[in-house]
Amino acid sequence: MKLEIRTPDKSVFSGEVTLVQMPGIDGLFEILDHHAPLVAALQKGRIKIEDTAKQQQFFDINGGVAEVLDGNVLVLAE
Repeated sequence: MKLEIRTPDKSVFSGEVTLVQMPGIDGLFEILDHHAPLVAALQKGRIKIEDTAKQQQFFDINGGVAEVLDGNVLVLAE
């Protein structure tokens, strides 16, 4: 699935991933390929991604919103 993480200043990440873990306001949740459509509020925390080579990356955020739709994940982060 394609993931984009954007802040008001720039695009932080754009690429193909197999897993995204995000800090939702009710706790951590994960998105995998073929996930149902979703809009979620995010709290301060860390986004974990795993790319197609099984390598992990982490991004700290101060909150934001995530949208999952048709194999695309868009994170608008602070």
